[in-house]
Parts: sequence; structure tokens; C-alpha cells
Amino acid sequence: MVAAGAWAAQQPLDRAIFRVDYDDTELLGKAFTRGRSWPLVGTFVHLGNGAALGALYSIAAPRMPVPSWSRGPLVALTEHLATWPLVFVAERIHPARDELPKLSGSLPAFAQATWRHLLFGVVLGELERRLNPPPDPEPPPPYDHVVSSNGHGRLEHVATSG
Repeated sequence: MVAAGAWAAQQPLDRAIFRVDYDDTELLGKAFTRGRSWPLVGTFVHLGNGAALGALYSIAAPRMPVPSWSRGPLVALTEHLATWPLVFVAERIHPARDELPKLSGSLPAFAQATWRHLLFGVVLGELERRLNPPPDPEPPPPYDHVVSSNGHGRLEHVATSG
């Protein structure tokens, strides 16, 4: 949820930078209501989606054979590339399609969505890494069996040359 919150909070900034008037909370909120409550509904749906992806990520991340710093961005960018083609469908069936910007075929919109997913992935991955550090390494096996009480070893373990 934190990563999705960071995404939503920075949207006004990336909308100005990329010059694309695309807001995920608007897309999600207006799918459920066209009234004045769409920003609140959209924010809750967006945070819920982030929490769901975060829960799946927390299960999958420890099993991923890549460095821990790359797991969050890798998952988020994979999700982005897998779902981006759906904007073409959304532009045709979304209830508020006439009020939303056209995203398909727009390189700035794709770059904006890539940035948002990268930010989400970095925040998600870093939170997971800090909240769930790897287990402590196994302690070395005891070596009491080869050391005498005076710390100099046992006569049984002396090697002779013969």
C-alpha cells in the first residue's frame, strides 16, 4: 500500500513532466462511479491493488533468483509490460472513456506509466528488503572435539610423518 501511495502522491509531478494528463485514480474511480466521489473511490481501489500486488510479491520475492535490490522493479516492470496492451481495450469499454486521455500509441504515456511502475517497484522492493531481511547465516560448527581444555588441541589429532 505504501508503494501505491507513493505512486498516487507523485502523479501531479509526473503529469507535468511527461505532459500526459493520465491519472490512475481517475481511471479506477470512474470505472465505479461518475459522481464527485471518484477520487476517493479511485484512491481506495488503487491502494487495494497495490496491497494485493504487495502481498503476492512478498510470497514470490524470496524465491526469485535475482539480487534483492532488483526484485521489486523487475516485478513492477513485468506487470507494466504485461498489462499495457489493455489500455487499448480500456479506451473502448471504460464507462468514462470520453473523459480520459488516449494512451494507446502514445510514447509519453508509455514512458509515464513505466516511470510509475519503476517507482512502485523500487519502493515495494526496498520496503520488503528492509522489513524482511535475510536470515542470519548459520553459525560455524562447533570445534570442541578437536580442542583440549587448554586450547592447544588434542594429542589424538597430531599428524605424524612416517
